Amino acid sequence: MISQTAEYALRAIVHLADHADRSLTTPQIAKVTQVPPGYLAKVLGLLAKAGLVRSQRGLHGGYTIALAPEDISVLDVINAVDPIQRIETCPLGLKTHGKRLCPLHRQLDAAMASIEAAFGQSTIGDMLADPTASRPLCDAAGKRRR
Repeated sequence: MISQTAEYALRAIVHLADHADRSLTTPQIAKVTQVPPGYLAKVLGLLAKAGLVRSQRGLHGGYTIALAPEDISVLDVINAVDPIQRIETCPLGLKTHGKRLCPLHRQLDAAMASIEAAFGQSTIGDMLADPTASRPLCDAAGKRRR
């Protein structure tokens, strides 16, 4: 499972990708994505630091997506705000295990590796191009939330 912060970041980046033709303010993004504006500002700052979004101050300021949606993986977004934690050494600190994980932790780490791989292969562009009737962040019949 991903963190709520990662979920918020994904909502924001999908919305920005779906409106790549214009700059959006934090309150505009917050309204559609249903993310608290104060927290969204922090999330957008992390996305900007990772080079996934651009911010511009001033009268026509706001946020825009920095790359093509096809060039941003779900994993890129998650790693920008709250990376998936892999198990590299024994979480219990057992010296006899060290980097040789026991079967339990090896299995858990393998599951996390599979999740990382799946998120790495899925792009924001894929989500927006999905032909299903249910569009990201849209009400029934494909109407975008504004």
